Amino acid sequence: MSPRNDHHVRLFIPGPVEVRPEILDAQAEWMIGHRSSDFAALYARMQPKLQQTFYTQHPVYLYTSSGTGVWESASRCAVRDEARILHLTCGAFSERWAEVSELNGKQVDVIAVEWGQAVKPEQLADALRRTAYDAVACVMNETSTGVRNPVEDYAEVLKDYPETLFLVDVVSIYAGAKVDVDGWGIDVCLTSTQKAFALPPGMAFAAVSPAVLERARQVRNRGYYFDVLEIDKHHQKNNTPATPPISLMYAADRQLDDILAEGLEARFARHERMAQMTREWVKRAGFALFSEEGYHSPTVTTVANTREIDISALNAFLRERGMVISNGYGKLKGKTFRIAHMGDTQPEDMAALFAAMDEFLTRVG
Repeated sequence: MSPRNDHHVRLFIPGPVEVRPEILDAQAEWMIGHRSSDFAALYARMQPKLQQTFYTQHPVYLYTSSGTGVWESASRCAVRDEARILHLTCGAFSERWAEVSELNGKQVDVIAVEWGQAVKPEQLADALRRTAYDAVACVMNETSTGVRNPVEDYAEVLKDYPETLFLVDVVSIYAGAKVDVDGWGIDVCLTSTQKAFALPPGMAFAAVSPAVLERARQVRNRGYYFDVLEIDKHHQKNNTPATPPISLMYAADRQLDDILAEGLEARFARHERMAQMTREWVKRAGFALFSEEGYHSPTVTTVANTREIDISALNAFLRERGMVISNGYGKLKGKTFRIAHMGDTQPEDMAALFAAMDEFLTRVG
């Protein structure tokens, strides 16, 4: 990582994350027309690299939006008007996706667990035995609570329900741990660029199965901007329906090359190492993990503020040293704080953060 300047504060927050100077610089390529052959070439060369990182043969669409936009795309296009969608909720973002489905006029059922807990596969199996659903939607890595849900176990349950589409938000775990789209039978697997992929915000990706396109043809009101049929039509020509974020695409193309050069397994192992370092620090410093044992995220740790420290004071102290972490999210503000260990952050960066946090804790007693 390049040395920070006096105005740079290194981000240990769960998005936007720290972005390397080389990636920021990649956005400064000369602009091209998005209907040009140069653009088609850029789009085309990204596609196999995206498929490799998603472990899929499905097309990976580019969205000029945050991941929230792809929630709307999935909810609108994968669920017929007369059918129902089942949302598995365990924190702020999984709850918000259920709200997005409702706001798009879908009939929504919810399996909700206490924040900090994971939704168990037997809960899903029980719900599917009782009610037929067009789709099941979940968040693999709940950024508000630090919970990594057992998506691969949900996939096993869903094998018995081939008409039920599987929609998975991997926003804060993609490029930080393996997301096996084809192996787990995921029909819409969505993410955005500002988390473990380590790009600036403003673009999202989604691997989309043929079953979703077939379902979408049965949905009357899909909108336009997020309509998967319109997106797929342009995808076939290495293009997008509306103006894409060309500068971010240049950066993503460079980042994909760098991720694959590091090696996916090596990248995932680095994330797991940083996660373990963080968990060890939490216990050593006298705090507790907020997430349920056995379901800890590899990319973000939510820490129960058992010592009742002033998190704003901690961040003020850290900022003086060119670092910042995140307070708890929503109803967890002050009760927890979050430490991100994702993207291009290195173990030595985590060690420097923990040394600074130890210094603060020593001062406050």
